[in-house]
Amino acid sequence: MNLSNMIAKMIMEMIDDEGSTEIQRNEMAQTLGCVPSQINYVISSRFTPERGYIVESRRGGGGYIRISRVVSDRSVAVMGVINSVGDEIDEKSCRAHIYNLHYQNILNAETAKLMTAATSDAALRPVEAPQKDRVRASIFKYMLLSTTK
Repeated sequence: MNLSNMIAKMIMEMIDDEGSTEIQRNEMAQTLGCVPSQINYVISSRFTPERGYIVESRRGGGGYIRISRVVSDRSVAVMGVINSVGDEIDEKSCRAHIYNLHYQNILNAETAKLMTAATSDAALRPVEAPQKDRVRASIFKYMLLSTTK
């Protein structure tokens, strides 16, 4: 397992216990034998709002980074995603939204798998490149709406 995966796994385990966690970057880096910027990289790339996290930080001697998993009810979560998508979405961002909704038990595994397939670049291969992200956004939003009925 690479270092980034180890850091992410460690943070996820800390979050699972409470729903949020506070970490001190320097202490975690020292424990894992890495530089603090590696911790920053993992947090900024894997604990994003698109994946259902809120990250807050306080600088200084007693500073910390607080990472919280956003918890909301089903319809609020689905409408929040629909509103955040806008007119276009790339495949990676779409997958992140689907993963997050599945992780929150808003989408079951079968629905998440179907949505991922339907919004993939492979499924949209016949669509011209400039329109692909617009078509994907439309498909994704209508699929999400259909899960709320």
